[in-house]
Amino acid sequence: MGRKTTGIYPGKNGSWQIDRRYASTRLRQRGFASFEEAESWLIKRLEQLRATELHGERPERLFSEAAAYYLLKHQDKASLVSETYHLQSVMPTVGDLPINQVHDRTLGPHVERRLAAGRKHKTINLELGIVRRILNLCATSWRDENGNTWLQQAPHITMLPLVGHQREPTPISWHQQAILLRHLPAHLVRMTIFTLNCGARDDVVCSLKWEWEIRIPELDISVFEVPAEHVKGRRRSRVLVCNSIAQSIIESVRGQHDEYVFVYQRLKKDGRPGKGEPHPIGTMNNTAWQRARKKAGLGDLHVHDLRHTTGMRLREAGVSETTCSDIFWHSSRSMTHHYSMAQIVELHSALEKIKADSGRWNKSLATLRMEQEAVRSTATPPKVPHQEKTP
Repeated sequence: MGRKTTGIYPGKNGSWQIDRRYASTRLRQRGFASFEEAESWLIKRLEQLRATELHGERPERLFSEAAAYYLLKHQDKASLVSETYHLQSVMPTVGDLPINQVHDRTLGPHVERRLAAGRKHKTINLELGIVRRILNLCATSWRDENGNTWLQQAPHITMLPLVGHQREPTPISWHQQAILLRHLPAHLVRMTIFTLNCGARDDVVCSLKWEWEIRIPELDISVFEVPAEHVKGRRRSRVLVCNSIAQSIIESVRGQHDEYVFVYQRLKKDGRPGKGEPHPIGTMNNTAWQRARKKAGLGDLHVHDLRHTTGMRLREAGVSETTCSDIFWHSSRSMTHHYSMAQIVELHSALEKIKADSGRWNKSLATLRMEQEAVRSTATPPKVPHQEKTP
């Protein structure tokens, strides 16, 4: 009878488990259906460790391990929550695969599954993008004890085409804005008006803190210096400038919470605060937002469309492209690292131009198309006059 492999022990409910140390590495695994299955797994892992030790070969790492390492290394990343969500959707397909086996062919079933579920090309590309990001880090930055990168070469991950599959921005008119606000709860009304008057992203508005506020006595307004971790791209901290309307919103919520500017507290039927302390809002795109846009007849209006609305109104007011880029924190080579008072005055003056309806015609092409399709769907076809046959 042959010698049995050591480090394999009976587990619970008839299963088998492994607890074996090789050099400085401890191998632990549970849930094997049989001794033979556990032994096969252990022998394979021991061979990999020996090959790494003797020949400097790369140990096999699963994609789930690489994904967990990525999340651990980037805990302060502003987009970590969304990236975690995208990774969760990919894990059932490639989580248990070695990183050198994750490529277009093995990702194919995931893409097909998401398309069948009705997911947009852009959403699927975000999921493929985080996979590509992790594999690139495995091939360029992350190294083992021998100095080798985790992956010899990152595969090319093919993205889905966006042309014809990407949703067009849908800015809203002043009339649509008024209808939307009537259906929103008070806390979302304040956040929506604030967004329309400064062009901030949803995550910045929800994360806005009082400690970021800087008073400008010369203009009698506040600006907020948003830290780099809350700025898309995280290049550096950026300044959020308030016009007079946005400033009035800030003043209306001052004192509600010690840390966050925009908070939510459930109210009683008579309007008084209910039980529990006010708490920060994770996203404006919640059930209340989705219910309000439906009642307002605005289809799938996104919170990000408020930002597009701000941009459209600034252009209609004749604000220069450079100033718009500074307001929206777009990349600009001419942008200095520190904002000067002249720049803040310029941005404030630009935002003051859009604080009220100027009567300008502000319909985007997407809005015109949507209205035309609505008219077509409700119009009754004209009656064709009856013509008698000539004898």
